[in-house]
Amino acid sequence: MSDTKIVFAGTPEFSVPCLRALLEGPAQVVAVYTQPDRPAGRGRHLAASPVKETALAHGLPVYQPATLKDPAAVATLAGLAADLMVVAAYGLLLPTTVLDTPRLGCINVHASLLPRWRGAAPIQRALLAGDAETGITIMGMEAGLDTGPMYLTRTTPIGPRDTGGSLHDRLAELGAEALLAALPGILDGSLHPQPQDPDLATYAKKLTKEEALIDWTQPAPAIDRQIRAFNPWPVAETRLGPTTLRIWEATVIADPGDAAPGTVVATGKAGIDVATGEGRLRITRLQPPGKRPMAAADYLNARSLNDERLG
Repeated sequence: MSDTKIVFAGTPEFSVPCLRALLEGPAQVVAVYTQPDRPAGRGRHLAASPVKETALAHGLPVYQPATLKDPAAVATLAGLAADLMVVAAYGLLLPTTVLDTPRLGCINVHASLLPRWRGAAPIQRALLAGDAETGITIMGMEAGLDTGPMYLTRTTPIGPRDTGGSLHDRLAELGAEALLAALPGILDGSLHPQPQDPDLATYAKKLTKEEALIDWTQPAPAIDRQIRAFNPWPVAETRLGPTTLRIWEATVIADPGDAAPGTVVATGKAGIDVATGEGRLRITRLQPPGKRPMAAADYLNARSLNDERLG
């Protein structure tokens, strides 16, 4: 594989382990594609993506087209004469002209067990749905959204305290492992992809901040999954009078209770117990406006919530 030319396309932190794995492998990474620099931080200064920073640190050429539908962008890609394009959370649509440009086409490192959770937010949707497991699929790319044939899958259980952040980090590393396992067979043609069953497909739509608002009439386990799935973004939140509290961590308490959903039924060093539509949820870590996240016990030192109503 030493003479194999690979173009890598990715943008966020999730993509970085895959790029590093390719750089340590025998194939040659000839270029990296990533999204254009975006404003970030309080100063809103343009910031490079994690993939761009990694690529530049290794002296790789970096391309940042705003779109790949431009014929000039396709011509630039063709000029690289790549054997394969590896995509991991790139974030831009690859038109058919791009998919057909590398000699062996394009493959994608997708963070779900396809055909379940095609789309933009598979990690968080798996958590929200209460899935027992998730994983990585190495798939061949085609015009449809994550519809391509599957070369290889790797599975990981979803633990009872996993968050969107912890699952993201684990899947990022698992994606790099799966990519290296699949790559030799893809390059020499010995690994034959299997088609997806479209009847089993589900769609992982993009997360929105509006989804972060907690509905206390929902069962406690569902709210717990929401809090974990939306940690670290967009972070679940609830209203407390005129203010908004961001809820970072909570646990389900086995207590049916009879209080109205959203009612604070107990407070103490262990946390803030809130009635839900089914059961009780104990908030253990939260964030008041203008403050950093803190233990619920620390928040209670400055603010009593006895008999308050959230939501």
